[in-house]
Amino acid sequence: MKKIAVIASFFLVNFIFSQEKEKINFFGGFESNSQWYLNDNGLRVVHPENPVRSNNYLLLNLKYKNWNAGVQVESYAEKALLNFNPEYKKTNVGTYYFQYKAKKIDLTAGYFYEQFGSGLLFRSWEDRTLGLNNSLRGGRVIFKPTDFLTFKTIAGQQRSGFKVSNGRIYGFDAEIGLSKALKFESTELGVGFTYVGRDEEKTEENPKYASLTNAFAGRINFSRNSFYLSSEYNYKSKDAIVEAQQLENDFIKPGTALLMNLGYSKKGFGIDGTFRRLENMSFYSERKGKGNLYNDKIMNFVPSLTKQHHNNLANIYVYQAQPNVSMLDESVLKSGEIGGQIDVFYTFKKGTSIGGNKGTKVALNCSNWFGLNGYYSISDPRDYKSDFMAFGKKYFSDYNIEITKKWNDKWQSIFLYINQYYNKKQIEETYGLVKTNIISLEATYKISPSKSVRILAEHMWADSDKKNWASSTVEFNANSKLSFFASDIYNYGNDNLEARNHYYNIGSSYRKNSTRVAFSYGRQRGSLMCVGGVCRIVPESTGNSLSLNTAF
Repeated sequence: MKKIAVIASFFLVNFIFSQEKEKINFFGGFESNSQWYLNDNGLRVVHPENPVRSNNYLLLNLKYKNWNAGVQVESYAEKALLNFNPEYKKTNVGTYYFQYKAKKIDLTAGYFYEQFGSGLLFRSWEDRTLGLNNSLRGGRVIFKPTDFLTFKTIAGQQRSGFKVSNGRIYGFDAEIGLSKALKFESTELGVGFTYVGRDEEKTEENPKYASLTNAFAGRINFSRNSFYLSSEYNYKSKDAIVEAQQLENDFIKPGTALLMNLGYSKKGFGIDGTFRRLENMSFYSERKGKGNLYNDKIMNFVPSLTKQHHNNLANIYVYQAQPNVSMLDESVLKSGEIGGQIDVFYTFKKGTSIGGNKGTKVALNCSNWFGLNGYYSISDPRDYKSDFMAFGKKYFSDYNIEITKKWNDKWQSIFLYINQYYNKKQIEETYGLVKTNIISLEATYKISPSKSVRILAEHMWADSDKKNWASSTVEFNANSKLSFFASDIYNYGNDNLEARNHYYNIGSSYRKNSTRVAFSYGRQRGSLMCVGGVCRIVPESTGNSLSLNTAF
C-alpha cells in the first residue's frame, strides 16, 4: 500500500508540474525532537539501550486548483523517544492523502483527520508531543448542498504505528444550520446527528457480543447576543467490557455520555459552565486496545475538563478523565465519571481602586469530579447499574484564583492560588489521597519592546504522597528571536530523604521566520505530560534535548 502511495505521488507530481506552474502551491514542514539520555546516579536512572533517540516528521503537500496531495515521512532513529508507541521505529511513510475539494464536494482518499461533534464518539487527530496519530486510512466524503447543510461520510481503518488496526470504522455526520435556513438575524441555532460503527472480528468462542458496535449522538448549539448553550448526548451499543486488557465475554454493557455547556460573555466579564457524565465510554478501534499506555487505537476524544495549568507544580497531580469500567475489588468500583467545571473572569476597569492605571483581571475556576453511584457486583455474574444523576466517590477537585495585574508599561504580575483534592486510589488505581495548596507568583519586566525578564516562584503544600515541593523559573528574552531559561523543581518535603531530588533544566531557543531551534539539558520528573486534557506517561530521565521545527 505504501509503495502504491509513493508511486502515485510521483506521477501526481509529474502531472502537476506539466501544467501551469504559476498555479502550483508547494508547502510543508519538518519537525525533529531528539534526546540523548544519560546516566544519573542521583535519580538512580540508567540510560536505556540506544540512548540517542530521535522522532522526525517531514510533511510535503502539493495544491493545484481543486486538487491536493500530501505525504508525511517519519523517522525514529534508532528508536522513538521513551514511552512512545514501540511500533514507531526506523523510517517509513506515516500518512498520505489525495483530495479533491470544490464548493459543495470534498473527496479524500488515504489518511485523513476528522471530528464529529465534540469528539465523544469520534475524533482523529495528531499530536506529536503525545505520540498520538490516530488518523483513518480509507475514504471521506463531505457534501454541502446548501450553506446550512453539511454531510460527512467516512470509512477506513485506524493508524497504529506504521500499520492499521484490525477494526473497521464507519461513520456519518449531519450538521444543520437552522438559523441560516430560517434566516435568523441575531440568533445562531444548529443541530447535528452522528453515527459511528466499529466492526471487529470476534475471536472468542461462543461470543455474547456483536462484532459491530454502533454508536449514535445528537447535539444542539444555540447562541444569542452574549449568551450561548450547547448540549450533546451519545449512546454506544452493548459491547464486551475489557479490564486489564482481558475481554469479559460475560460482562456486556452499553455506554452513554451527556455533555452540556452554558455561558455568557461580554467585554470585561464572562462565565462558563460545563457538565459531563460518562458511563463506559471508552471507544477503541480494537477492543483490547483499551488500557494501552501509548494513546494508540483510541477513537474518541475524552479530555479532562479541568483548568489546564501552565505552572510546574500545578501539574504534579493531574486529573485524567475516567470513562472506563473498572471493578478490580470492593475498594475500586468504577463505571465512569460525573462532574464539571465553572470559569468566571472579571476585568476591573482602568481608573478604579482595584483596576489602577492599567486594569486588573481576576479569573476564578472550580472543577469537581466524582464516580457514578449505583449498584456494583464483582462476583459472578459481574454487573453494575449506575444511577443517572447520583454522585459517588469523589475523584478530584481544583479550586483556583488567578489575578493578573499590569502595573505600568514595564511591569506585569500574576498571582495564582490553587487548592486540589486528588484521590490517587480511584484515579490511578494505586493507593492514597492527596490534598494540596499551591501558590504561584510570576513577574515580567519589559526592558525594551523586544527584551524582557520573567521570574516565576511556586510552592506546594501536600499532606501525603511526596509531600512539599518548591519551584523557580527564570526566563530571559534577549530579543524577538533568542531566549534563555533556567528552572528547578525541588521535592524538599519527601519523607524519603534519598528521594528529595532537584529536577533542574537549562535551555535556549532561537526563532527566525518560520524556523525554531531549541536546546535544553536537565532532568525530567517522571509524570504525566498533558496537552488539551489528554496525557501520556513520561519516564524519569536525564539528558540533552534538541528540537527543530520549520515550515516552508
